[in-house]
Amino acid sequence: MRLYLTGYMGTGKSTLGRKIAKRTELPFLDTDKMVEEAEGAEVADIITYAGEEYFRQAERRALEQTAEYESAIISTGGGLPVWGDNQAWIAEHGVSVYLKRTPEQILSRLSPHGRYKRPKLRGLSDEEVLQVMREGIAEREPIYLKADVVIDCDKVNDHEIADKLVEFITENGKRKTEN
Repeated sequence: MRLYLTGYMGTGKSTLGRKIAKRTELPFLDTDKMVEEAEGAEVADIITYAGEEYFRQAERRALEQTAEYESAIISTGGGLPVWGDNQAWIAEHGVSVYLKRTPEQILSRLSPHGRYKRPKLRGLSDEEVLQVMREGIAEREPIYLKADVVIDCDKVNDHEIADKLVEFITENGKRKTEN
């Protein structure tokens, strides 16, 4: 099974993905890291110097590479599902999980480094960051909600989320995901 973790930036896709992969002994893939390795630059720099369209194309190539794994835990970039037909591609190649969080909860989780590495948030006050997040989530959520599984992360902690997803993988993992 390929399990794709989706959601807005800072929802914990990479952190939870690593935990789940470790517990299930499945490979962990992070599409942002895959793009950075392929391009030899950080996501923020790729977007700044090559443009968002170029980044989204590189991100799609990384997404398609995930199909090479029969089973894996995959953390997607926050905008990946909403670009082109990526959400449909994910639905065809695996199981998607939307990690739903409020802007307030995301802000409370962001470290100074986590905030800095996101160009949209640099130099903004907390209230400005919350406004950016509210607008971004409102725009993207109709696509995020197409996920196979939606987890309201405001109602459970990360340990409980990891437990639920490990249980889901254990119960459903025998079913192969076809290309």
